[in-house]
Amino acid sequence: MSDYQRILVVSTRAGAAEVARVRAGIGASAVVLTAPTADGKRVVQELGHTAHPEMLLAPVRFPDVDRGHRLDEVVRRHAVADRFRDVVVVADPATITLLLRVLAPDQLPASGPVTEVGLPRGPRPVPLGRAAVAGVVLALLAMLLSAVTPVWVLPALATVAGLVLLVVPGRRWLGQSLLIAVAVSLGVSLLAVAGSARFPGAW
Repeated sequence: MSDYQRILVVSTRAGAAEVARVRAGIGASAVVLTAPTADGKRVVQELGHTAHPEMLLAPVRFPDVDRGHRLDEVVRRHAVADRFRDVVVVADPATITLLLRVLAPDQLPASGPVTEVGLPRGPRPVPLGRAAVAGVVLALLAMLLSAVTPVWVLPALATVAGLVLLVVPGRRWLGQSLLIAVAVSLGVSLLAVAGSARFPGAW
């Protein structure tokens, strides 16, 4: 199942209120591309993010025929570097028009100074190593707390949380990680029980 990577295209004519809304909606890992102009610098400063100046985003009086495609290549290069972060593009209205014609040809342009585009991407891969380590930690915690609470409580809570996250957009990978961790913790617990039954003096 595919979801989308957000590309936020912000006009250099955007006011403080529009920029503030963009700032509130993007993550700390967002990458900001900007035209190396005074207007672009103003918007970037209001966004509060470090910018990556791109000369190609600078306004031109007579654009080349392939300018839209070259703009698209620049944005997609930064997007593909990390498919799970937001990308913000700050440019003048004419440059934005050319960019959106190629980047999102099937999307109607927004009436305001901010346009959001979604680039299809695959689901975030599940970090199996971290899930396995989390499972071992979960099993150890459950055994350490067994004198206070039943040993099945922590795995049960993790299972519920995992099932809930499976249906949350953009958090499916985290739900899968939790369920894998629960499975690993059950395996570790069974091995521990089997070992204590075989060598009762060891526990």
